Amino acid sequence: MSLAATVAIAVWVMLPAYVPNNVAVVAGGGRPIDGGRTWGDKRLLGDGKTWRGTLAGTLAGIALAAVLNAINPGATDFLGVALPTFPPAAMVALAFGAMLGDILASFLKRRTGRQRGAAFPLVDQLDFVVVALALTAVAAPAWFADTFTLDVVVAILVITPLLHVLTNAIAYLLGLKDEPW
Repeated sequence: MSLAATVAIAVWVMLPAYVPNNVAVVAGGGRPIDGGRTWGDKRLLGDGKTWRGTLAGTLAGIALAAVLNAINPGATDFLGVALPTFPPAAMVALAFGAMLGDILASFLKRRTGRQRGAAFPLVDQLDFVVVALALTAVAAPAWFADTFTLDVVVAILVITPLLHVLTNAIAYLLGLKDEPW
């Protein structure tokens, strides 16, 4: 498979995981998931992880996967690359896995003494990817094995940090985030 085809497939299959956290920033707010609870002297997650943001992000990722399925024939023809369609289990696992990865990273940040919004290199860029892929491997194992070949996974691990930095910088410039990471 060519590099261009690998990158096209990597971005295509990760879009339902890339979008949820961005939607959660815009649609979030409301009641924090941890309800203000602490573990020792630190919050479990913090005010930035809310039920509304998690639900909105997950639903946005699922909806995007459905749209990608609908436009798949045209996109495949246009790009000249056989793009996969998403089975329902993969739709949910990619979207919710991305949100869960971000939630788990927030928990880890609190345990390591980092404040909300503090940079946590590599964890900030790959938390949602690792959990989305792991959850998808469990929820849709055959599809996962067919879709996430080694070259596609490597492309995801290279592309994601670059996209993460770029999208966060844009969100910061637009006033949607308090920090550019």
